[in-house]
Amino acid sequence: MQITLDIDDGATRATRSFAIRRMYNLGSATRKAETAVAHQQEVAKEGIHIAFSVPAPRIYPIGVHALTTDPEVQVQGTHTSGEVEIAILVADRVYVGVGSDHTDRALERTSIPWSKQACPNVLAPTMWPLEAMRARWDDCVLRSWVDGRPYQDVSVAAFLHPDDVLRILKERVAQLPARDFLVFCGTIVSIDKALGFGGTWTFEIEDKGAARRIRHEYAVRNLFDEIRDGFRVPIENPKAPTA
Repeated sequence: MQITLDIDDGATRATRSFAIRRMYNLGSATRKAETAVAHQQEVAKEGIHIAFSVPAPRIYPIGVHALTTDPEVQVQGTHTSGEVEIAILVADRVYVGVGSDHTDRALERTSIPWSKQACPNVLAPTMWPLEAMRARWDDCVLRSWVDGRPYQDVSVAAFLHPDDVLRILKERVAQLPARDFLVFCGTIVSIDKALGFGGTWTFEIEDKGAARRIRHEYAVRNLFDEIRDGFRVPIENPKAPTA
């Protein structure tokens, strides 16, 4: 998949196209295991079960056709939500940015990987070279809003450092490409400790040391809204009648 991004190194800005060949989403990718517990409890309220038998961070391979930078995502149903995440692009060098792993929460009760594949993974179309900000990385902050309401606010220091993310991927992913892959690095509990749902999602990463930020916003469009009442098939298969 070809994707065009603005590369901002703090002094210059250039628009470049990248060929993304693989994408991975991480779960429970926090530096301290206890930091992830609140989000695990948050999704458990929705009937979502995490594979705790697999060591954290858990790795979900995602097809690159689910990646977008568009300002609108198309979904099926009203039970979908986003979440702010660090994004890492490995290309000619390592770039960092921010994204939203938009997820179908109803499908997530059946399968976390399928739910992440069912909705787009939204990437803000600007990234920074990691090397240019390595010394101040832990001072960066992630935030998100749903319909204008503050939803998440957390330091990147809560999550594994990009260097550690890439080391873990090399250890656990067979035939990991040397370059041209993208990683979404997991999320953290919302401010009110409950999954949010809404029509507009905004997310950002702030580099306080350089007084700059990357912010992106997208609208959620439920495709079933186009179908008139009385003609909408159920989102989930109806239960078979019992004898």
